[in-house]
Amino acid sequence: MVERVALRSASKEPLSSLAAQVLRQEAAAISRAAERLTSEVLEASLELLLACRSKVVLLGTGKSGIAATKIASTLTSTGTAAIFLHPVDALHGDIGVVSADDLAIVVSNSGESEELMAALTQLRRRGTPVIAILGNADSSIARRSDVVLDASVDEEAGPLGLAPTASTTVAIAVGDALAAMAMEAKGFTAEDFALNHPAGQLGKRLTLRVADLMHEAVEDLGVSERDTLMRVIEAMSRGGLGAVSVLDAERRLLGIVTDGDIRRSVLERGTSGLDAVTAVHVMTSRPTVVPPDALAYDALRLMEDRPSQISVLPVVDQDDRCAGLLRLHDLVRAGLR
Repeated sequence: MVERVALRSASKEPLSSLAAQVLRQEAAAISRAAERLTSEVLEASLELLLACRSKVVLLGTGKSGIAATKIASTLTSTGTAAIFLHPVDALHGDIGVVSADDLAIVVSNSGESEELMAALTQLRRRGTPVIAILGNADSSIARRSDVVLDASVDEEAGPLGLAPTASTTVAIAVGDALAAMAMEAKGFTAEDFALNHPAGQLGKRLTLRVADLMHEAVEDLGVSERDTLMRVIEAMSRGGLGAVSVLDAERRLLGIVTDGDIRRSVLERGTSGLDAVTAVHVMTSRPTVVPPDALAYDALRLMEDRPSQISVLPVVDQDDRCAGLLRLHDLVRAGLR
């Protein structure tokens, strides 16, 4: 048996206690930032965001640059186009991507970064408005910005209090607050969010349609109500879906026959009477159906949220004609569950 060793810090306290302390310090720093930021300064920031006719450009160096990158990503995914521009790259030609129609958000803990100051000079020459998320609201960058969001912290979290921890956490949280306000003001919906996240589970749930996942009806895979049980089994084997639709002469859906229906019929009737069995004897009449344009996730819920799950769902158009079959397996494989 491997002996577990209790890891302790220099102060003899368990390191798990230190981890919990860091989390509490960062949470407290965010709480204090929420108390400091007034409605006036937040509304002024929102006005600049909504007035932006092009894109939002985030700038920052070091760990603040990483925080700025995250804020840019959050804004973009929530309906406000944004990019990250490194101040050094900006000073070597990339400032050309910025115009007066843009909005700049600079992120800095000290508020005195030389690279940011130099980039800020170029932004001002272009007439680009500037929001500053700063750890020092009385700094050179603060004095040259249109709106200053105070993201200062009393101390950094951690044993030395030196590494950027609480400060970057607060900066990112302030950026999240800006994104949330913009989302609400623009009426950004869950459907809009899904369009920006088509590969994620939420995106799939809000964008994938039944028609995207169903197996289209093929002429020779449907059976009539008078077809024999052997004909039904042959059609089911060709389709490989574990079910077959029963159709009338106009290809309107009359019912569905599944593997389970056939097994139950054999158990009830025995093998001696199967020659006289036709599709109408074993099919499920008036089955639960779904239209092709329905959300695939809604179909999943329709199949699962019931006392007895449905494994195959007929898909019918507005004229009740069979368009295809949708399997529970295909919905799960698509990542909807």
